[in-house]
Amino acid sequence: MRTEPVSNCWTELQSILPLDLAMPSLMPALPVGNKIIAVANRICSEPPFNKSQALQAALWLYFDELDRSHAISQGIQGPTGALWHGIMHRREGDFWNAKHWFQHGVQHPAFEATGYDPVAFVDEVEASSSNFDPRLVAKQRHEWKALFEWCLGEVSGER
Repeated sequence: MRTEPVSNCWTELQSILPLDLAMPSLMPALPVGNKIIAVANRICSEPPFNKSQALQAALWLYFDELDRSHAISQGIQGPTGALWHGIMHRREGDFWNAKHWFQHGVQHPAFEATGYDPVAFVDEVEASSSNFDPRLVAKQRHEWKALFEWCLGEVSGER
């Protein structure tokens, strides 16, 4: 059973920046504002984010703060860290490095049931002629949400 802070964090993120507006491009072009950074810093200091580096890495990706996400994800051991690290490198356009990290997380339970292949997705993004390809941006959001929800379940004891 999820604790109250865990069940409320998705609602809070959606109220700040709905998923259909988050990560609007495959590679961030504009920095987020100071207001968003202040909110994200607060969220990272509260449960369940303060108990999970994976959730913190996810949060910074959600707000297109790749450097902050990278600083956290590179310290997370195992497939979960590899996936957040790979997503970050793909979003910065470092496709070779993204594939390297995805090869360490390809069997992650968050993606096993979806049939999602993160390495193939890197190839799709690299081949895309548009940073705003709606199909790929939607896939990016779906990928983020699947891993984020898996990480929430892990923190709440559901995994």
